[in-house]
Amino acid sequence: MTTPWTMDDIPRQDGRVAVITGANSGLGFETARALAGRGAAVVLAVRDIDKGKQAAARIADQVPDADVTVQHLNLGSLASVRAAATDLGSVHPRIDLLINNAGVMYTPQQKTADGFDLQFGVNHLGHFALTGLLLDHLLPVPGSRVVTVSSFGHRIRADIHFDDLQWDRSYDRVAAYGQAKLANLMFTYELQRRLAAHGSTVAVAAHPGSASTELSRNMPAIARAAATVVMPLLAQSAAQGALPTLRAATDPSVLGGQYYGPDRMRETRGFPRVVTSSPASYDLATQRRLWSVSEQLTGVTFSA
Repeated sequence: MTTPWTMDDIPRQDGRVAVITGANSGLGFETARALAGRGAAVVLAVRDIDKGKQAAARIADQVPDADVTVQHLNLGSLASVRAAATDLGSVHPRIDLLINNAGVMYTPQQKTADGFDLQFGVNHLGHFALTGLLLDHLLPVPGSRVVTVSSFGHRIRADIHFDDLQWDRSYDRVAAYGQAKLANLMFTYELQRRLAAHGSTVAVAAHPGSASTELSRNMPAIARAAATVVMPLLAQSAAQGALPTLRAATDPSVLGGQYYGPDRMRETRGFPRVVTSSPASYDLATQRRLWSVSEQLTGVTFSA
């Protein structure tokens, strides 16, 4: 029987720089706390600076000598993404880990500052742009990784709707979330193919299973009511849900293009292992088309 991978298996991260989006709460906070506890210099890239500072203080209280800083980042604004990338690159010429963790789920129909659907814009396009703008700071670093957090939601009513990517004609919050999280995986797989010829930087994906976080706050009322009954029985803690991300980010045996998720109860809970994403996520033509469209929408092209 395989020994479960736990927090104790995270190698020392001394001298490494980890940038984590959405790290002021939930999975991102637990990821940041664990990496800081192993000696990494951690940057909390967050939309709300005050909440970010509070999170950094909580980590400092729990981790002696923690090296934690806060960077403003609003993934719903390409101007903010560009400004954050400039700031990060100037302070950290080398970045070992970029963890694309932040996300929104099942939001009412809203647009980003650039006119994108909020779920697609924040979950996918913002991270696509950030990764492209920071990639030159990762490529020279041996063992650097881009880890993007997807979701089991990439299987639920999910497709890439090229004819209406921004849901202008009609809006379905569940399908919009599915599209965004499917895009996270397709981005990872296409990025890994492009990175393969550029040294040791790799792209990896992860999902937390069913974890207790603030993401469920935008669920429809009926679903939210049901979740208050079901989630305490099924959901694992945010710390447990962060394990697939942490393994993808730190396990020396990880390979580019892998996808990590929980190992029990149909990937809803448990310890991290390599899992398989939906058949749709592996479609090469769609991955490449999504990449091209994402470059056009963001104005960001990749050096790889």
